[in-house]
Amino acid sequence: MIVQSYLDMLKVKSAIRELSEWSTARGAEIGYENVFDYSLGNPSVPCPPQFTQVMIRLLQTAEPVALHGYSPTLTLPSVRQAVADHLRRRFGLPYTAAHIFMTAGAAGALAHALRCVVAPGQEVLTFAPFFPEYKPYVEGLGAVLRVVPPRCQDFQIDLDAFEAMLNPNTAAVLINTPNNPSGAVYSADTLRALADRLRQASQRFGHRIFLISDEPYREILFGGIEAPYPASFYDDTLTCYSFSKSLSLPGERIGYLAANPACEHAEDIVPMCGQISRGTGHNCPASLIQLAVAECLDLTSDLSVYETNMNILYDELCRLGFTVVKPGGTFYIFPKALEADSVAFCEKAKRYDLALVPGDTFGCPGYFRMAYCIDTDKVRRSLPALERFVRTEYPL
Repeated sequence: MIVQSYLDMLKVKSAIRELSEWSTARGAEIGYENVFDYSLGNPSVPCPPQFTQVMIRLLQTAEPVALHGYSPTLTLPSVRQAVADHLRRRFGLPYTAAHIFMTAGAAGALAHALRCVVAPGQEVLTFAPFFPEYKPYVEGLGAVLRVVPPRCQDFQIDLDAFEAMLNPNTAAVLINTPNNPSGAVYSADTLRALADRLRQASQRFGHRIFLISDEPYREILFGGIEAPYPASFYDDTLTCYSFSKSLSLPGERIGYLAANPACEHAEDIVPMCGQISRGTGHNCPASLIQLAVAECLDLTSDLSVYETNMNILYDELCRLGFTVVKPGGTFYIFPKALEADSVAFCEKAKRYDLALVPGDTFGCPGYFRMAYCIDTDKVRRSLPALERFVRTEYPL
């Protein structure tokens, strides 16, 4: 007998993936270059050449059996040490290899982090707008995801709404900064206030509430701003990172979980991750990719195109009368739709070969997301289609 819950999931497809599939099908009809596909957050810049050179050197010089063998249950010690050294230099927290667990991207890190600190039946709080896969991540372990309403004027945290939702069954709070889909970067003031509320609630309820910080966009920042490091503000933080965006390696599925050395049971988190891997069949990311990223921790791809694209779209959206918060990072922008029903708005956009994702899927109806990780030329060529859409469907 098959499991009904997963069969039911087939009826609720990802809005993002459905739009991507529509774009591909439409592209087969009119040429994909004529479809302005803002659906999928797939990095559009190449990985650094140094990463390719490291991969070639490893393949040519490393002993093949060792290079391609299983890594230890807790992942490669030399790589864990390299990541710890990098984080310690960069953020000043006393990480060691004992606090690092290599994972299959940020999704793998989140799967482990959630299972470390959330038991079935407990609650995880997150903040709208949020990455829609958080729901299956949390519900897949038998927990409950509760969503704090958005503060739409700047997409920082509504602290009063957050505090009202905290309760004795809250096990963890899940944040994403820089944020998908809004592009907002949580400020130091926001993170400081969040940490204060978490400490007070932990004391009030008699148990630690963990902060799980999802940070795959940490390196994609605009206007010279820096993203404050959430673990610097709150001891009980598990940081989940991916090299998919910083090094443009989404297909390699490599990231890590970093347990703040000051968190509760800090010495147990990584060994627990090893046991979680046994139970989920995770069984370590590829040894070759672990070794390669360990030599590229201080590098990024050339990410400047994302800021170029953001500024082009932001200026045009403002000119056309959209209400939009200027992103501080990522490769997403999240304007308010020109009607209350953002699903209908995005359906109308398809008539103009524009693939826009409705905000409903991010817990924020009335808005829509554009993933501008595409060629700048295509961004510019999309502007007339965007203007035709607005002027035709929403005339003044």
